[in-house]
Amino acid sequence: MKIGFIGLGNLGKAMAQRLISEGLELIVWNRTIDKAKGLQAEVGKHPADVMTKSEIVFLNVFDSGAVSAVLSGDNGLLRGKCEGRLVIDTTTNHFEAVPLFYELVEKSGGYYIESPIFGSVVPASKGALTIVVSGDKKSYEKARPYLDKLGSNIFYLPTPTHATRMKLINNMVLGSFMTTIAEVAAYGEASGIGRAKTLEILGAGAGNSGILHGKKQSLIDGNYAAQFSVDAIYKDLHYAQDLADELKRPLFMAGLARELYGMARARGRGGDDFSAVFDVLNKLK
Repeated sequence: MKIGFIGLGNLGKAMAQRLISEGLELIVWNRTIDKAKGLQAEVGKHPADVMTKSEIVFLNVFDSGAVSAVLSGDNGLLRGKCEGRLVIDTTTNHFEAVPLFYELVEKSGGYYIESPIFGSVVPASKGALTIVVSGDKKSYEKARPYLDKLGSNIFYLPTPTHATRMKLINNMVLGSFMTTIAEVAAYGEASGIGRAKTLEILGAGAGNSGILHGKKQSLIDGNYAAQFSVDAIYKDLHYAQDLADELKRPLFMAGLARELYGMARARGRGGDDFSAVFDVLNKLK
C-alpha cells in the first residue's frame, strides 16, 4: 500500500519530497491542492480517501484545530478505512488536545503516535530532522523505518503527550534564541559594525549555535522567505504559555519572545520566516 501524507506547507512538502526520493510511493492531500504540484505522488480526493489507500498516514498541519478537522471533519481520515492503519502526527500540537487524538483514532480501529519535528525545510530535504515520538511502542517500531528516512536523531518518550511537551520546550529555546540573535544583530548594525560582521564574530564566540548558523545568510541577505513562519512560532509559544500555566510556573524569556513575534505579526510579517523579527527590531528607534 501507499504511504499517505496530509499537509503540504513548506515543511510538509519537503518531508513528502524526501520520502518520495527515498523510494516510497505516496498519496497526498492538502486543503489547497495546488501545493501538491511538483510532487510525483497520487493526489487523494480527501483525507478519508488517503486513509483508505494507505497503511501509514503522516500529518503535518498548522495546529491542533487543523488536526481535529482532518481527523473528524467531512470526509476526514476517520471516515476512511481505519482498521490497522497508523497515523503519525508530526504537527506541533497543544498538549491538551493530543489525548483526544489518541482516543479518536483508536476508537476507529487505528493507531496514533505523536511525532513532532525539530527542524525546517533544509534538514527535512536531507533527512536530517530531529524527531521525538510518544505512544504505543509497537506503533513506534512500525513507524521507525519511515521516520529514519526523515530524521538523523530520533528519541522515544513512551508516555503520551511527552513528545508534544518536549517540542514546546524546544521551541521556547528556538524562539528565544532567534529574538536574541536578531536584537544583537540590530545593535551591531546600529553601531556601524554591520550585521554581517556582527554575526560572523558572534558565530566564533558566545552566539555560536545552530540557529545562528542556520539563519546567518538569510539575515545578511534580508531574505525572509518562510521556512518556519512568525505565525507558527507565535502559536507554539502560546502553547508553551499554556504549558507554563499548567505547571504553575512563570514563562520569562519565551514569554518576552512571544510578544516580539506578536509585534512582528502586527506589522504584517506573520507569513515571513521567524528570522524576520530582526527586520522589525532593526527599524525600532
